[in-house]
Amino acid sequence: MRIKRTTPRSGFSRRTRLIAVSTGLVAAAAIAVPSANADTPTTFSSAQLKSVSGSVLKADVPGTAWAVDSKTNRVVVTVDSTVSQAEIAKIKKQAGANAEAITIKHTPGKFNKLIQGGDAIYASSWRCSLGFNVQNSSGTQYFLTAGHCTDGAGTWYSNSGRTTVIGSTTGSSFPGNDYGIVRYSGSVSRPGTANGVDITRAATPSVGTTVIRDGSTTGTHSGRVTALNATVNYGGGDIVSGLIQTTVCAEPGDSGGPLYGSNGTAYGLTSGGSGNCTSGGTTFFQPVTEALSAYGVSVY
Repeated sequence: MRIKRTTPRSGFSRRTRLIAVSTGLVAAAAIAVPSANADTPTTFSSAQLKSVSGSVLKADVPGTAWAVDSKTNRVVVTVDSTVSQAEIAKIKKQAGANAEAITIKHTPGKFNKLIQGGDAIYASSWRCSLGFNVQNSSGTQYFLTAGHCTDGAGTWYSNSGRTTVIGSTTGSSFPGNDYGIVRYSGSVSRPGTANGVDITRAATPSVGTTVIRDGSTTGTHSGRVTALNATVNYGGGDIVSGLIQTTVCAEPGDSGGPLYGSNGTAYGLTSGGSGNCTSGGTTFFQPVTEALSAYGVSVY
């Protein structure tokens, strides 16, 4: 599923066989010759894997996400429950001779942007989650959230009645990326924390890293990173690349919320995913380091 707005946005191997030839007393003794097993995995070059990733993008099947798995030397394509066998065949056909480099992984639910949301923040007609409080070199304070939240949003409020203004959108990048920035106004509290954890730095996690996610719909949940530089096709032209893929659950309204480590390291902003916090699922995050660099701000 996309972790989407409460109100929709108007119009996110080489097989080697060793052949031994012997002459002489063949009948007298068998010569032991090593030979490749039919299960020997093919090794694909980085260029081939990049080409396969491009093929998946070109196939343009909503409900798919993909990333290169360096351990298996494959492009792992995660498909949600909306993707048919015919669409999987379409993806493999697009990859052509390199189709063997694709591993299909099924996940329950539907990939959606998770707009609805750390602390809840409200635009004119939808709700998201605040990601990280940040500031520029002059000390001006902002907060980061998902780009599909700030896309089309001007003023933000701290309450569902939309009477307490907390700031206005000053930057937004979606699709392609999924981050946005809001400049604070008023006297609302702006702690540099996520669910009480002091956020002191930002970095990109490694595959296998244990991570924590906060959101205004489902609260705090943890999981682990399963891939980096993932691309997800939410449908309708909403394709986002360079994402962190995880096993952390999330639901509508959690969009924009923070992904971080227990050591106070900021990792990402909730983009979208599938499943829910009862059955689990796959969730994607915009790396926060990219947003910090784009807007010239830092966590505090």
